Amino acid sequence: MIDGNTKVCGLIGNPVEHTLSPLIHNTLAKRLGHHLVYVPFLVEDGAVKSAVDGAFALNVLGLNVTVPYKGKVMENLVQIDDLAEQIGAVNTLVRCGSGFKGYNTDMPGLCRALTREGIMLKEQEVILLGAGGAARAVAFMCASQKVKKVYLLNRSVDKAKAVAEEVNRKSGRECICPMALKDHGKVPDGKFLAIQATSVGLYPNEKDVIIEDGAFYEKIHTGYDLVYKPGTTRFMELVKSHGGEAYNGLKMLLYQGIIAYELWNGISVSEEMALQVYEMLEREIYHEG
Repeated sequence: MIDGNTKVCGLIGNPVEHTLSPLIHNTLAKRLGHHLVYVPFLVEDGAVKSAVDGAFALNVLGLNVTVPYKGKVMENLVQIDDLAEQIGAVNTLVRCGSGFKGYNTDMPGLCRALTREGIMLKEQEVILLGAGGAARAVAFMCASQKVKKVYLLNRSVDKAKAVAEEVNRKSGRECICPMALKDHGKVPDGKFLAIQATSVGLYPNEKDVIIEDGAFYEKIHTGYDLVYKPGTTRFMELVKSHGGEAYNGLKMLLYQGIIAYELWNGISVSEEMALQVYEMLEREIYHEG
């Protein structure tokens, strides 16, 4: 029952109609017995400051932020977590004394998803596909987790160089190596963790893949595609057909939400509870069961 004691959390973005975040957060609240409700809020362009100020005035406990406001919202916060500051993107607002503090839970979510699959980033050699916003954030995460080296492949090598220079400078390490996508054959022999951080292969274009060359996939021990629909992308199929393990981005979606919920409520969500929510997400997205 919603009453005067109900805590409110939500999502701001545009669009928000198809978000899966309410399923994650309302399920957690119900299972954990928390008097909390999570609602998506459509925010029109130019109204981000009003939305953040209004949420604080209305005693909203916390907010998620989705496209196109992950960068814009940073102007309206009283504090920003170090990782979010480096990445230049905030997706979670946590209420504090005089306003909201911004966090990026996308990258800790990816890190937790990889860890749960037994993949530790420290000392890994990584191939990162793409140089857009998601890939840039992954590059920062890799640097912060002390990977050995990241080969950053992108169609525009200038964009790859810009990301590499920024991450290397801010992290104080020369760990990101930019390359043109067409030069993927020049990645040294070895076995790599490959993270696919472009929208190539996203539904309904599930037959598309950023690299077709089978020799490339021979170098991959594990492939992680940030895309989660379809559940098995062409990139994942190629990794598996050449003997590697492959995962989609659904657990990243799950854990970024769980970490936000933990920040809002000052708790730790058990792995058992996380897996229950994951199964609900699978049923909702892939219509299983």
